[in-house]
Amino acid sequence: MAVPKKRTGHSAQGHRRSNWKATKPELTKCPNCGAAVLTHTVCTACGTYKGQPVSLKDRKEEAVAEAKPAKKSSKKAEVKEEAKVEEKVSETSAPAEETKVEEVKSEAVEVKEEAAAEETSETEEK
Repeated sequence: MAVPKKRTGHSAQGHRRSNWKATKPELTKCPNCGAAVLTHTVCTACGTYKGQPVSLKDRKEEAVAEAKPAKKSSKKAEVKEEAKVEEKVSETSAPAEETKVEEVKSEAVEVKEEAAAEETSETEEK
């Protein structure tokens, strides 16, 4: 094994290391989500490469999105539903139709209560 005769000085060591420079990595924007991504790599945010889904993460998200029905919005959606029901009530004048409207209202209330119960159970699980 080679052993140096003399110790290398600080100046000589610095001159030798003067060309050790760090370079910035090349970044591009993901065409799918717009996140900064290293070139020629899969996007870590959405899991796509050149606009095509590649990773299992992205495929799982697509499957979950297809499987789950869209959740109802918060209070705004409920207000809109109530307004629609009230419009139907005002349009109808026959007593038989009024009972149908009351049934629709009661079903809407039950759906709201179920949604609220689901939300509270989800928050308790977290």
